Amino acid sequence: MRILVVDDEAPARQRLCRLLEELDGCQVCGEATNGREALLQCDRDGPDIVLMDIRMPNMDGLEAASHLAGLEQSPAVIFTTAYGDHALEAFDANAVDYLLKPIRKERLVEALGKARRITKAQAGALTDGDQSPQRTHICAHQLGSLQLIPAADIRYFQAGEQYVTVYFGSGEILIDESLKSLEAEFGRRFVRIHRNALVALSYLEKMEKDSDGRNYIHLRDIPGRLEVSRRHVAVLRRLLKRSSVLG
Repeated sequence: MRILVVDDEAPARQRLCRLLEELDGCQVCGEATNGREALLQCDRDGPDIVLMDIRMPNMDGLEAASHLAGLEQSPAVIFTTAYGDHALEAFDANAVDYLLKPIRKERLVEALGKARRITKAQAGALTDGDQSPQRTHICAHQLGSLQLIPAADIRYFQAGEQYVTVYFGSGEILIDESLKSLEAEFGRRFVRIHRNALVALSYLEKMEKDSDGRNYIHLRDIPGRLEVSRRHVAVLRRLLKRSSVLG
């Protein structure tokens, strides 16, 4: 079994690697210090199992696990954590198992055995009904490589016939997600302006009406404008008025 070890603390990674080296059939194929690094390594190297800490900077283990479940070859995830509080019960559905630090060799063997037995279909079922926290990044594939776009850098989402286009600071990319699900997840940071578009509240600049009576929104740092449907005009006006008062 090829195993990726993910933890922001070097001593914890080293201890896990030493334990794994003592086990037959286990090969450490890499190490990562946060969820973002783990995603990129999994997309590149395709480990069978990821041993992953929960609390990490940049991207925590829970969000990384939700992204990993969407990979074509998704690894089994075993969480490692120093926190044994009751909140872990809510996270249990996202992983094959979880291990409390300091990790005992017997428990590691048990968790790895469980990961070895689980089928890909079962792994997919583990994420059904998952109520994960709001993502900090959007995950997409482009030209055969994994791209991670920080949510804070996204200006707007726009739906096409089959895909949604994510417009961000340095470009755009297609994702296979629905605008409805994105609105449900990011509704506090984005606002619907049209049936085909969500825009970031932090980038709203101004709204104007053309000679035909159509309303358009301008976003900071984005050339051009986006059409606003009539049903969303009043909400946009309130938001713009509020931001001008607060500003």
